[in-house]
Order: sequence, then structure tokens, then C-alpha cells
Amino acid sequence: MGLICESRHFFSEGVRLAADLYLPSDAPPPEGRPGVVMCHGYNGMKHLYVPDAAKRLVNAGYAVLCFDYKGWGESDGPVRRLDPHGRVADVQAALTILCAEPNINQSHIGLFGWSFGCSTAIWTASIDQRVKVVVGVVGVGDGERWLESVWPADKWQQLMQDSREDRLQRARTGKSSFVDRGRILFLDAASQAKSQAARKAGGVNRDEIPLEFVDETIIFKAEWVVAKVSPRPLLLISCSNDQVAPPYEMQALYDAALEPKKLIILEGKDHYDVYSGPAFDSVMAETLLWLSSTFKLT
Repeated sequence: MGLICESRHFFSEGVRLAADLYLPSDAPPPEGRPGVVMCHGYNGMKHLYVPDAAKRLVNAGYAVLCFDYKGWGESDGPVRRLDPHGRVADVQAALTILCAEPNINQSHIGLFGWSFGCSTAIWTASIDQRVKVVVGVVGVGDGERWLESVWPADKWQQLMQDSREDRLQRARTGKSSFVDRGRILFLDAASQAKSQAARKAGGVNRDEIPLEFVDETIIFKAEWVVAKVSPRPLLLISCSNDQVAPPYEMQALYDAALEPKKLIILEGKDHYDVYSGPAFDSVMAETLLWLSSTFKLT
């Protein structure tokens, strides 16, 4: 099946966002195409990781919308903020734009979220009934528990001190200090190498993020709202060797969710394996099976 990629833009909370709409090149079915909005992770840019997944979905007949969050990539807004609740608003605006496209079946709309985007997708679905199915991959249930768990105690305490000082600075000046992402986001050596390679290949040459990320991470707890996704189906996919988003985070999300739900753990795989190779193939195969079962597609 051929693929068409068209540029789009839309507005979220008054801020202009850049997007790409992926479509199959064949004629749509009479009832319209099912659609998926992609929710990427910390690096909120549409050209990292998500296009390959979008193409797999398009080959199966889905329309897919990928976009840059506010302040990331080609979108306007405060530079490189995490802004988790703002990202939920961005996804809701993306849903509105996708549903307004011609030949879209508005009763067949899903969300797919990688990493921190898993939490974003779950939170969005909990408050937006337009979402009929959710797939979350290598995500976290509780931002505070997760961030503390991946750091040694002394470095965690230092991070908390840095965060308190930055919080006061933001209150006094309106600005957060930018630091190397490694001061906030723990990556083991193997994950760091894979992340850097992917970012370099994607033309990302800036590694600074605002210290505000700390506060914005610890307040976001998708575990609080995941039960509200039900009765819509929720698929969670984790990796047994994931040191970036340890599998207990996805287990906690699964335990807090209501039926229908499914948790898949890819044995021997780590966080960045899911973006390419055999682990990526497994993720997409399970995703397509889950979506087609939900929408009763043949």
C-alpha cells in the first residue's frame, strides 16, 4: 500500500503546532478510515521514532497524525518545556484536527504513546471520550516514584535541591535554568548510546532542557487516572531489561487499570530496543492486533 504524507498545522491553547498527516494512498472505505494520534515522549518531536510506527499503521489502513508538542521541533511555544498537562491539551487539539479530516471514521480513533507519551495518552483518554483505544509502550505510572527510583539517593537529593532553587528563580524571574538533560534524565550507558545515535541521526543537536522538567515530571501521575480509560481497551507493552522506564512502572499502570486491558513484557529487551529491529516489529504486531480487534477490522 502506498503512503501519502501531508503537512498540517493547528493550534493548542493559542499556540501554533506543526504536524504531519500520514494517509494510505488507496481509496478510503465507505465508513471512513480509522485514525491514530501519536504521542511521543520527552523529546516531543514528530520526526524522532514515530514516523516508522506511523508507516506501519498506514500500511494497515490507518490515518496517522504526528505532531511537535508546544516548544519542540517546528512548533511555537516556550522552548523545550515538558508541560505534561499542556501536552494533554495538545493531543486533544490533535484529535480535533484528525477527526475533522475527510474520510475519517470518528468512532474508530486511538492513541499510541511511547515512553512519557504513554502517560500522556492515558491521561488524555481518561478525560476525552473520543479516544476509543489506547496503546502505551515503555511508559511510567507515577512520575515522582519513577524519577526518584532511577537515581542514587545522594544524586536525587541534589536534584531536589536544584529543583527547589529553580522553582524560586522561576517565581522571581519567570525563567528556568537550562541544564544538560543528563542531570535530570537518567540513562544507563547502553541507553545513552542508543539515544544519542537516534538524536544525531534525527538532526537533534541540543541536549539542554529546563530544570522545570523536574517539577513537571513529579506532578504527572497517569496511575491516578488510568482506571478512567475503561471500558475502552488499554494495551501496555514493557521491556524486561528497561532501566530507563523500569517494567514495574508499567505493571503498576496495569494493576491500577480496569478491564479490558493487557500487559505484554518483551523479554531481554530494553527501552530503546522498541524503536527499531525485532522489538519494534513485536510492538507494532501487537498494536495492530489490538487495534483491529477493538475496531473489529478484517
